[in-house]
Amino acid sequence: MQSKCFSEIFRSIQLRMFILLLFIVLQPEWIKAQDRSELERNKRRIEQEITLLNQMLQETRSTAELNINQLVMINNRISSRENLISTINNEINAILQRIRTIDLEVDALREELDALRESYANMIYYAWKNQNAYQRIMFIFASRDFNQAYLRMKYLQQLTRHRQLQAEKIEETQAKLQATIAELEQQKEEQQQLLAEQRQEIENLQQERQTQNRNVRQLRTKESEIREQIKNQERAARELQQAIERVIAEERRRAAEAARAEGRSPTEAFRLTPEDRIISDRFAENKGRLPWPLERGIITGHFGEQPHPVLPNIKIANNGIDISTTEGSRARAIFDGTVTRIFNIAGANNVVIIRHGEYLSVYANLAEVYVVNGQKISTRQEIGLVATDQRESRTMVHLEVWHGNNKLNPADWIARQQ
Repeated sequence: MQSKCFSEIFRSIQLRMFILLLFIVLQPEWIKAQDRSELERNKRRIEQEITLLNQMLQETRSTAELNINQLVMINNRISSRENLISTINNEINAILQRIRTIDLEVDALREELDALRESYANMIYYAWKNQNAYQRIMFIFASRDFNQAYLRMKYLQQLTRHRQLQAEKIEETQAKLQATIAELEQQKEEQQQLLAEQRQEIENLQQERQTQNRNVRQLRTKESEIREQIKNQERAARELQQAIERVIAEERRRAAEAARAEGRSPTEAFRLTPEDRIISDRFAENKGRLPWPLERGIITGHFGEQPHPVLPNIKIANNGIDISTTEGSRARAIFDGTVTRIFNIAGANNVVIIRHGEYLSVYANLAEVYVVNGQKISTRQEIGLVATDQRESRTMVHLEVWHGNNKLNPADWIARQQ
């Protein structure tokens, strides 16, 4: 009778624990995909990004007048702040989900503990009623045969052992319940901290948007000056593109002349050497994993046509990406290759082109160059000092990636910031 009662109790407990496990397994996919550690890493990365933007913005404020670079930095900081708020919100949701799960665990453990205590109380009561040694002996002697007597004796021994195990299980469940309640309190405390952090970041975001709107209004009073600046940037971009295309055309011409001199077909003119083929293939294989051309920086100019930050209905074309950094930073190669050309363009300063087999990487706006034509370059090797525009206190390297005559988005090739 007692054994049947215990079996029913434990089946009930197992059913409740199965339901709890099923709930945990079937949590929403977005919670599984973005666990707390991943969210924390993302939050730290964004915070570091905001810190760098603050440092760069502080440098731009050293100039006497408001400029577009300041507005670009503020725009990027607003974007980073929005990402940070979104990440904090995801963390809060993850904690809420964990709190709900822990609440269910606590309820299940409490029910299990109540059932165990009730079962243990019944066993103690049964043992007390049958504590007389004479009754136990008579229970054994009343057996039909020796085998039944042996089984009854083992039953009494197992009953005693079961009481001991039940007492240990109660202690274990109590300890687990206390630990789960402690974790629940910790999660609630973290939730409150994140809510406070979120409120502060929302306030910061509102203030920065006010600053952004104020700066846009002030800069629009300088429309003629800004339009002239846009013309100069477009001219420099055209000259850079033409120079790159000349480099490509000249290399093809030289390769074709060499092929004819060797009696080979012109179609084989630009055939890569085995070494260049290896570099080219490795470059392609590392798409999305190439190192940045700077030790640290923020993308402030994106590939393709982008709206101007101040003038409405004005688009800015960009053949690469602009990465802003702090004054004194050095540009570095994104992959192994050979320096193909070094030249200077008004508005883009010194330019270095490195060939990686069929691919080219272009680094513009260098104040100084540390490499020479024909030099073999290794990944992350420093190639020059990034120029700083003293008027706007802007330190930026312009990066382009070409495959033959095709311009590629460098952001797709360099690694995502961690």
